[in-house]
Amino acid sequence: MSNTIPGPDGKPRCGWCAAAPEFFPYHDKEWGFPVDNDQRLFEKICLESFQSGLSWRTILAKRENFRRAFDHFDFHKVAQYTDADIERLLKDAGIVRHRGKIEAVVNNAGKLLELIKNEGSFAAYVWRFEPSEKVLTAPQTASRSAASEAMSKDLRKRGWKFVGPTTVYAFMQAMGLINDHAEQCALRLSVENARKKFKRPK
Repeated sequence: MSNTIPGPDGKPRCGWCAAAPEFFPYHDKEWGFPVDNDQRLFEKICLESFQSGLSWRTILAKRENFRRAFDHFDFHKVAQYTDADIERLLKDAGIVRHRGKIEAVVNNAGKLLELIKNEGSFAAYVWRFEPSEKVLTAPQTASRSAASEAMSKDLRKRGWKFVGPTTVYAFMQAMGLINDHAEQCALRLSVENARKKFKRPK
C-alpha cells in the first residue's frame, strides 16, 4: 500500500496507519529511522519473527509485555535462558505463546553473540546489507528483496531461525535500511534526512 491518509495534524501519512490509531506514533517516531543499537536491532528482528502469520498491530500492542518477558531483549541474558524460562514464557498470556518462535529468540540470542565475536557488532553486520537506492522498488510495493534474501540466507546459514526474507524485509523497512515511506508521506523527508546524517557502523 503506497497511498496516504491524513494524520492527526492533517498532513499525509502512509496509508497503513489507517489500520489502527496507535500506528501513528510508531510511524512518526520509529518506522524507517536508522538504528545502530544492537539491542534495539535484536528486539526488532525478534518481534518481526513473532509477527509472522499475525498482524503488526497485535505485536505492537504486546510490545511492552514482550520487553518485560524477554529482559528487554538483552541478548546476553536471553542467550542464557533455560527450558524453565521457555516454559515460563509459554504461560505468559501477555505475549504470543508460540513455542517455536520463543525457542527461536533464545537460539538467535546465542547465535548473535557468536556473530558479534566475528563481525564486531550486530549493527555493523546488518548495515552491510543496505541496498543501493538504484535497485529499490517504489515505496511499499515489495515484501522481500534481493538484500533481504541475502541477509536471510546468511543468518540461516549461521543457525538463526524464523528469519525468512519477508521477515527480514520488514525489519529492514523499520530499522531504516531503506526509506519505504510513501512518496507523499509527511515523514518521508525526515527519514531521508536522518538516513543522510546517519553514520553507518563499520
